[in-house]
Amino acid sequence: MKLSIIIVNYNGEKYLADCLDSIEKQCCDLLYEIIIWDNASKDNSIEFLQKNYSDKIKLFASNDNLGFAGGNNAAAKHAKGDYLLLLNNDTILLNPLKSIIDLMDRDSKIGVLGIKMLNGNKDYTISTGLLPKPYHLLYFKWFSIINKEFATGNFLSNHPIEVGWLSGSFLVTPKKLWDDIGGLDESFFMYVEDVDYNKEAAKRGYKRVFAPSLEYIHFVGFSGAKNNLLVKGYRIYIAKHFKGISKVIANLCLSANEFVKKIKGNY
Repeated sequence: MKLSIIIVNYNGEKYLADCLDSIEKQCCDLLYEIIIWDNASKDNSIEFLQKNYSDKIKLFASNDNLGFAGGNNAAAKHAKGDYLLLLNNDTILLNPLKSIIDLMDRDSKIGVLGIKMLNGNKDYTISTGLLPKPYHLLYFKWFSIINKEFATGNFLSNHPIEVGWLSGSFLVTPKKLWDDIGGLDESFFMYVEDVDYNKEAAKRGYKRVFAPSLEYIHFVGFSGAKNNLLVKGYRIYIAKHFKGISKVIANLCLSANEFVKKIKGNY
């Protein structure tokens, strides 16, 4: 088994067919499996999957919502692939994935790989960045935009680029690294667990690579109304990865960031 595709689903019935059909189309030249962990959906996701995709997926239905990290961790325990692909349920793959799996086979030091994200209108959307330094937390865009290419999505070449972190909405990682790190940190219920995973990969000497030649659609994405969850996530990140004066500066910067968001009503 080359690739285990893990999808954590919560009330995503309306997205599942497009997502799963795109996997079948874009992974046809790979030996893969699809593992869906349903986080106690209230819609008809379970019934829909059982009726239409029972022979193509491994479906696990949780009685509780374990969050993004908990759901992925639970699903990954059943994975048999050399690589894991964490894939949001509201996504559509637009290109064959074999080239990036071949790339990771050739370079064993790639620990995390992501591709270009488009929104529902097929407009480029930032899905990568730098690992945050303390002062970055004053303004999230300071570490979410690496340079002009990443700001605009107009890349000068299609060659893979080393970055700091990659979004968990499409994240490929070797299973052996996943097991070594222990999966996603479940202290993060939602948001920042992907940045944390990339940080853990970096601490172990692994590269994080962005492949601009491949694209996927991500329909929901992030909205300003979820900024409170993002701030909470970075509080956990600070406690885990910063020490001494760096920790003090990071918390002060994040508090200022949070204050401005509240004043603007974007929290």
